[in-house]
Parts: sequence; C-alpha cells; structure tokens
Amino acid sequence: MKMIKTIARPALRDQVYESLKKAIVTLELEPGQRIMDKDLATQFGVSRTPVREALKRLEDEGLVESLPGSQTRITQIHLEEAKNAFTVVAALHGLAARLAVPSITEEDIQLMEESNAQLKKALENKNVLDAVEADDQFHAILLLASGNQEISLALERIMSKVRRLEFSKFSSLDGMKSIEEHNKIISACRSKNTTLAYFLVEENWLSLGRLLVGDAE
Repeated sequence: MKMIKTIARPALRDQVYESLKKAIVTLELEPGQRIMDKDLATQFGVSRTPVREALKRLEDEGLVESLPGSQTRITQIHLEEAKNAFTVVAALHGLAARLAVPSITEEDIQLMEESNAQLKKALENKNVLDAVEADDQFHAILLLASGNQEISLALERIMSKVRRLEFSKFSSLDGMKSIEEHNKIISACRSKNTTLAYFLVEENWLSLGRLLVGDAE
C-alpha cells in the first residue's frame, strides 16, 4: 500500500507558531485582542495540540498571555520592554558586524546594497511590511557572514518586540535616515573597517529605539 506523506506534529506546531507570530508582530492581531485555541485550530485546520504548543511558545516570548477558559490575549506593547530589547538587539547586531567584516565578500556587499534599495522603495511607497522585510534582509547578510548562529538564535526571541513597536509607529518614522545609516555601514564593510562597522550597526539600532520609544512615550 502506498504511504501518504503526512506533516509531522512539530512541523504543524512550527507553522502555526510562525503564522501567529507574524499576525501579532504586524498587528493583524491587535494588542489586547482575545483569541481561543478552538477557533485557531478551526482556522488552521489542525487539532488544538499544535495550536496550544505554538501559544505556549509565544507566551514564553511575551507576545501572548493565558486567560481562564482556554482563551489567550495578545499582550500590550510595553515601552520599557521594547527599550530593553533594543539595547540587546543593538549589541547582538553590532557583534555580528564585527565578526562578519573580516570575511565579508563583494557579493555580500552587493546584496546589502540591493536590500537597502528595496528598503528605500518600500519607504517611498509607505509599505511597512516590505520595509521591515528589506531591513531584515539587510541585517541578515551580516548575521550570516558572521558565521555565528547563536547570535541569530538569541535575536529570534526578542526581535518581535522591536518589530511590533516599529509596525505600530511606522507612520512617524524618518526611514530615510536609516537608508543613510545603511550606506555608511556598507562603506565600512567595503573598507574592512571592523570597529566602525560595529559602531555604525549598533548605533543604527539604538537610534531606531530612541526614535520609537521616545515617540511612544
């Protein structure tokens, strides 16, 4: 008998997790909104088990909180948490840049330039999702070139807090400033200036944090 290939439960759990996390970060699921695992299971076409596993993971990351009666609430955006997250994000991305620069290639730099061009286009079109994705792509090049996967794993847990605040305050951002900062980072990478690249990348994230948290206070 021919075996039917099925999706393993961990894969289902991960798919549900990624879908819910994206909905929370992009504010499709709004802060304070209540959701039920039963409704989510129906929506995703799965049992409650992978939904509950995904929600537990999101709760550990501070994106949801449990309520009585199998309900879950999307957490509010807490400015102090976001402020602390930016400090850690900046340090980790700065470390990635410092490790990446000695071995960065011209192909890597070209990819950074392309991502920055995509970011500029998204900002001009006021497309927040494309802008955030382009910014992620820009920094992902340095993360990959760093050769240290632990940095990416550490960032995965806290980046959602940063990006959720960014989505909520996108209309007030001066995105073109980030374009200019990225160009300086590219120049530092091309000249193999490790110290400058570290400083510029760290400051790129810290300045975004100051703008977002300051604007929200």
